[in-house]
Amino acid sequence: MDIEAKPSAPRPRWYERRVQPCVAELLGSALFIFIGCLSVLEDSGGTGRLQPALAHGLALGVTVAVLGDISGGHFNPAVSLGVWLVGGLHMTMLIPYWLSQLCGGVIGAGLAKAVAPSERFGNASGGAFGGIAADEQVPAVLAAEIVLSSFLLLVVCMGAINGRTSTPLAPLCIGLAVTADILAGGGVSGACMNPARAFGPALVANCWDYHWVYWVGPMVAALLVGVLVRLLMGDQDTRLLLK
Repeated sequence: MDIEAKPSAPRPRWYERRVQPCVAELLGSALFIFIGCLSVLEDSGGTGRLQPALAHGLALGVTVAVLGDISGGHFNPAVSLGVWLVGGLHMTMLIPYWLSQLCGGVIGAGLAKAVAPSERFGNASGGAFGGIAADEQVPAVLAAEIVLSSFLLLVVCMGAINGRTSTPLAPLCIGLAVTADILAGGGVSGACMNPARAFGPALVANCWDYHWVYWVGPMVAALLVGVLVRLLMGDQDTRLLLK
């Protein structure tokens, strides 16, 4: 008696597995950082942190929703590191993701410079993070970046990667986490939480003062959240060895 074998699902092509996710990360990072920088450059008087908070949160939530099925919707080197640590990204894609996100950051900041009045661009340092005026501020800013980034990374890893807690509302939750972080911590550190968001404007505006803080804080947070989810918070599949 012949048993008909069910045809297996076609394996994604090399382009869809390797190239398309990087293109999505490049495009999403560029659009997100363009809107983020422009919201700082065009900040209307009297709105305080509300305008940048809403612009960053809404832009990130929308880009994650529309591009997340292609690349995961990271748009942040720290997020990619955290997602890799919890098993949601293959190691071979980590460096290409980082490069795509950093290039997207430069493109987004460059587009913001192209459309914003030069006076506003100069006054706001191109949307770069330059709130640290003295060495004495570094510990507080670094601690704030670690805590704020940890909150964002926890929302990403538990809401989008961990099987038991993942939710279709992950894009909304991620956008709201960014909005909440900026509203709460924008006056302390600027609430960067994203090395690509820091790198693009810094390169375009040539503003590198204490730039390393906005790399170390989010990356340390990614390591902390990755270990937390791997050892304590993740479900059985997430707590397996790294891919």
